[in-house]
Amino acid sequence: MSLREFSSAPCFPVTAVAWTSNASTCPKDLTLITATEDGAAANFGRGFGKTGYYLCYSTKTAGMVVSDMQVIAERESTPHGYCYIPEYMESKASVWKKKRVCVRIVPLGTVETAVLDIKLTTKSKVVVPHYTCIGEVHGYVIWCKMGRFSEPKPAVKPRSISLDIRKLSLDQLEPPKPLQVSNGPAATASGKLSHRRSNLQNKDKEEHIYLSIIPQSITAVDGIPFALNPKFEASSKSMGPSDTLNIHIKSVQDIENEYNYTFTVEEKAAQRFSPRKSVSPPSPKIFS
Repeated sequence: MSLREFSSAPCFPVTAVAWTSNASTCPKDLTLITATEDGAAANFGRGFGKTGYYLCYSTKTAGMVVSDMQVIAERESTPHGYCYIPEYMESKASVWKKKRVCVRIVPLGTVETAVLDIKLTTKSKVVVPHYTCIGEVHGYVIWCKMGRFSEPKPAVKPRSISLDIRKLSLDQLEPPKPLQVSNGPAATASGKLSHRRSNLQNKDKEEHIYLSIIPQSITAVDGIPFALNPKFEASSKSMGPSDTLNIHIKSVQDIENEYNYTFTVEEKAAQRFSPRKSVSPPSPKIFS
């Protein structure tokens, strides 16, 4: 049965629906429905020595919401996108299977309307205003309220504040003093500095100027003077201008002519016969 009645007042949606045996087996986040709207006990399956079970639901903050609910018979197939509600039962307790409650659970931001509340009545002619009847289970009629919802806000955990922080007050804080631009050292009350202090300040200024002049990148050879080896200096002094004019620069052809080698000795050595008798290779056999 489709849910077509909607409520205009926004509220938190139902995020979970389940069966439970009693308050001890009901999860903490779920609310137990103990009575119907017409004043009867909402204990499903009670009688013939059975303890029964209750319907419970939750509206706590979650990433999923219940967008629809249906009651189907035992032989009916589960609608697409729906699932049976979970069971939090005691040992040896079971839920009546001839009628099953199934829900459609979707992500929070995918729908604008969802199940906002669930109520129960008996088989009497009681009608719950602004609610839609989705079906009857074991002598109880299940009603749902559909409508637009507002997303539940997560609960803020209280933080423990120490006594020292509580004592602090913004009113007691002094306003920040304006910045003062000063090019030189601040003067003392007497207007004079001791000789030792003035020497220290002058030394700090010199170090600051020296560090500002030093380049950012310093290598291992910085500060070492460049000089030629003495043996090269002696040879350059003994060489006159006439010696520099007699230097002959060889061309590529001059170098090839000077260092030309024909490899004739190697060729003759390769052409010598070995002292051993040469063995002729076997003649190939011809098959007819």
